[in-house]
Amino acid sequence: MDSPLPHLDRLFDYRIPAELTPAPVPGCRVRVPFSGRRMSGFVVEIGPASDEYAGPLRSLAAVVSAEPVLSENVARLARAVADRYAGNLSDVLRLAVPPRQARVEKDPPPEPAGPIVDPPPAEWRRYRHGESFLEALRDRRMPRVVWDSLPGEDWPTRLAEAAAATAASGKGALLIVPDQRDLDRLDAQLSYVLGPDRHVSLSAALGPAKRYRAFLRVRRGLVPVVAGTRAAMFAPVENLGLVGIWDDGDESHSDPHAPYPHAREVLLTRAELESTAVIVAGHSRTPQAQLLVESGWARPLTADRDVVRSWAPRVVPVGDDSDLAADPDSTTARLPSVAWRTARAALRADAPVLVQSPRRGYLPALSCQDCRRRAGCSRCGGPLARSSRSAAPVCQWCGQPEEDFRCPECGGRRLRAVVVGAARTAEELGRAFAPTVVRTSGGSEILDEIPAGPSIVVATPGAEPRVPGGYGAVLLLDAWALLSRADLRAEEETFRRWSAAVALARPARDGGTVVVVADGGLATVQALVRWDPAWFAARELDQRSQLRFPPAVRMAAVSGSPAAVAEFVDECALPSSVEPLGPVPIDEHSERLLLRVSRRDGAALSAGLHAAVSARAIRKDAAPVRVRVDPRELL
Repeated sequence: MDSPLPHLDRLFDYRIPAELTPAPVPGCRVRVPFSGRRMSGFVVEIGPASDEYAGPLRSLAAVVSAEPVLSENVARLARAVADRYAGNLSDVLRLAVPPRQARVEKDPPPEPAGPIVDPPPAEWRRYRHGESFLEALRDRRMPRVVWDSLPGEDWPTRLAEAAAATAASGKGALLIVPDQRDLDRLDAQLSYVLGPDRHVSLSAALGPAKRYRAFLRVRRGLVPVVAGTRAAMFAPVENLGLVGIWDDGDESHSDPHAPYPHAREVLLTRAELESTAVIVAGHSRTPQAQLLVESGWARPLTADRDVVRSWAPRVVPVGDDSDLAADPDSTTARLPSVAWRTARAALRADAPVLVQSPRRGYLPALSCQDCRRRAGCSRCGGPLARSSRSAAPVCQWCGQPEEDFRCPECGGRRLRAVVVGAARTAEELGRAFAPTVVRTSGGSEILDEIPAGPSIVVATPGAEPRVPGGYGAVLLLDAWALLSRADLRAEEETFRRWSAAVALARPARDGGTVVVVADGGLATVQALVRWDPAWFAARELDQRSQLRFPPAVRMAAVSGSPAAVAEFVDECALPSSVEPLGPVPIDEHSERLLLRVSRRDGAALSAGLHAAVSARAIRKDAAPVRVRVDPRELL
């Protein structure tokens, strides 16, 4: 039943009237009477009598549609996901089953897809056990791997080949990627490898009718392969044989709607419930993926070091002895001389240059030139920023222009840049390398691909366009902006963003060079120099295990007013291993408390939290308390 109330998070039995038409079937949508109202729900099971209630049953009010949109496997998965995240089954089902489009249900169904040809494993042979992985998929076994992709790898084609090998064996495949750009690439390669009409793509960008039409093709068993963003993680693939996720560290995989499931965890749960193969893939490796390897649940799928060296570009950190001798200020300059020389050499070789700048805008942060105090809006106190060289400072909170700035600390009127954005970086490079074409990619204007030839692209992380043949040079700027963030995942996220940019460079044998404006002694830089995501992930996991942070443990965050949080925790039936961290203030009215338990007690923690939320709902407590299991942000 579709109710947001946690104390109603269970199945209810109803009588099926003999005269009800159309007749209900498991998985169809229905309307039921409840507490004086008609509510929506799904038929989960039909039996001769109720196993839970001995009295007279109320009757189903109506069958909304006889289309069985909720499969048995997805219903079981939704229950498991709700339990893991201390959420309601109805909230998960809203994520799993798209809203009904009656007109689409009446469309004549297309013909089922034809047979799929198993692709050759040639490119997978670059990886140890790569060919064996495809053979296991063909043999309908359950290989579970963490795949570290080589730089320059055509990963959409490799994932399409894995899906094709699975589909050729008569089983289905489900592949999840972070965003629409990645999905477009994967969709194109699936069409090429599988042939037309043998897969569908599911994402929120499709729109209600197209998404529901694609969903029904999957539910009716007309296509064996599904690709999508996190909206597709519950796709009802028939006879599922493989689940895969690309770049599982991307924050886009975490759903912003309650109960906030992560696509990786949903897919891993599906793999356990439906006994499927698994591929967790990316240019970098998350500590969560490393835990799968170290626990023996999955096997690493990596290339030998000589293969890595032949594919990786040369990575040059700023601060090497030779660079310091030639340019003593190289460790403090935003774009030191080695970066200028590398960019100029690539342009002379008719190769494009990629510059990754972690901040959008022109001058996204300003301060007083005299006393260095942050420049704030005289109206609301918000931070000031400039959108161009001649533009007046504008408040980032209220949008008010600050035409006549005066520092409240020292009275100064001059402003200086605290942070330089991608637009200002592009302007500076355009003057320095005139008449070279300079492009920007980021924000609302993201380039998918640029033509080969000499040009400079300034992009924010995640917005880097591809180029045929790869970039001749990649410059990674402002390392401090990524590494100094107050976030447990700062180093992990930095390596993930850097490795995605480095993967777009040409191999060193073709002149590809990457300049990292960061200390070469940093572990993040060392992992990049060696292209060793496994070593970096193992280091991150070891540090978190010592500090008892996720994924070595399970955590939940409880936030609300101080009184509400204290009352909530007091009535929770928490496992004995629970360790509270905090509470710490969020603002002047609310605080947050972290609850940490061992991984084996994670289910007990979620159950205790859900029971306490249900008890508060029954009492109709006015003070709200928000509960989030496995919160992405801990600091």
